Amino acid sequence: MEEINELIEQRIKKLEELRQAGVEPFGRAFYAEDHAMDLHDKYGAVSKEALEAGPVQCSLAGRIVAMRDFGKAAFAHIQDTTGKIQVYFRKDMLGEGYKIIKKLDIGDIVGLKGKLFRTRTNELTVDVDAFEFLTKSLRPLPEKWHGLKDIEIRYRQRYVDLIVNPEVRQTFIKRRIIIKAVRDFLESKGFIEVETPMMQPIPGGATAKPFKTHHNALDTDLYLRIAPELYLKRLLVGGYERVYELNRNFRNEGISTKHNPEFSMLEFYIAYRDYNFLMSFTEELIPYLAEKALGTLKIPYGETTIDLTPPWPRIPMLQALMQKGVPREIFNDAEKAVAWARENRIEIEKGATLGKVLDEIFKEKVEPELIQPTFITDYPVELSPLSKRKPDNPALVERFELFICAREIANAFSELNDPMDQRQRFLKQVEAKDQGDEEAHWMDEDFVRALEYGMPPAAGEGIGIDRLVMLLTNSQSIRDVILFPQLKPEQ
Repeated sequence: MEEINELIEQRIKKLEELRQAGVEPFGRAFYAEDHAMDLHDKYGAVSKEALEAGPVQCSLAGRIVAMRDFGKAAFAHIQDTTGKIQVYFRKDMLGEGYKIIKKLDIGDIVGLKGKLFRTRTNELTVDVDAFEFLTKSLRPLPEKWHGLKDIEIRYRQRYVDLIVNPEVRQTFIKRRIIIKAVRDFLESKGFIEVETPMMQPIPGGATAKPFKTHHNALDTDLYLRIAPELYLKRLLVGGYERVYELNRNFRNEGISTKHNPEFSMLEFYIAYRDYNFLMSFTEELIPYLAEKALGTLKIPYGETTIDLTPPWPRIPMLQALMQKGVPREIFNDAEKAVAWARENRIEIEKGATLGKVLDEIFKEKVEPELIQPTFITDYPVELSPLSKRKPDNPALVERFELFICAREIANAFSELNDPMDQRQRFLKQVEAKDQGDEEAHWMDEDFVRALEYGMPPAAGEGIGIDRLVMLLTNSQSIRDVILFPQLKPEQ
């Protein structure tokens, strides 16, 4: 830290020297007409002789990321949003202005003009004939950023991470491509994008603990949304047949490589369809996104290659449990299920329903094995208070979750549109909340009222955008795909 402070003091001294020389170290607008990678793409194959015969003028702005001083000349690399290019400063070209070059540090931002040429090593380079000082960097960039053991610093100081790690910038460029492709795909299928409240009087649409705030003018408590589901289904009641929202959700839960309290979610709803339709729809959507972002359906993830080529297996939840040695006789007896789970060292909360016990067993026994794309279908009704029951087995609902790389990527179901059944399920959730379940659904009387007006048969799905981007960018932590993830306060 002492060394860093000394370097900052040296840079502040240079800043004052610049001002004394009449140079403003925090400049104004510079209208660069070119970018580094565009120049490489356009002139990368042009010979030295051709560049000399027909000089190419250019102007760029960017950050100095490397520099070599040879007394009367200096080479540097500047980096803009597209990449890097070498530049060449000469005293005989810049005259008195060359004195300012001596004040340059790694990290400073400059604007420059010049013509392209090739060095003796054949590197495409800008021979600078004019430049402007745009921003003095007071903190030195880390020399060995990749070697930092505390990866949390990369997340906390994302601005530096983006400067020195080009692959990080590429991850977020791919994220933009994926999100744009989501919109393009859904719009091509007749869906319309909508916006629903992020502050809600009743948090609903998922089983999660919400964040709470207070609105002074209304003198009422509000909750950051945990899901947009109940509002999107109100729109189905209102007559829209295909709607989607790319939304931010907030859940007051733990942080891990798979969870961030604030996260991005795609939710879409389609009238007159069911969860079988959505499985086929998802087998079309995700390969489309992979092709747009990567150009292939066989993608690397860690040491595994994931094959997104459809169709994908569809396995009922209880069948998946039996395939892992879970006895069928516990499926209808909560006490037996709890006893079996504890015998197998699976932690079960006191008072857990049969469905929750089976879900915990599933997470331990089945989920870690779901590497290639797999639909798990037909969940216990108490796990899915917003799903339509299966007609041949009312203890189960028409729901699926898509797992890839042992992570839930999508969750969908045939939507419950019976207002009387919905009210009874909400009441059971209220009972669970009264018994201490902080993630249970609240009673939402207005949503039940909306259903009483009549919601058409429908199917809805949620896809975690962050986890999807993790998959398609070979990122091992959700923090790698969120620009500013939540962290503990800096000490």
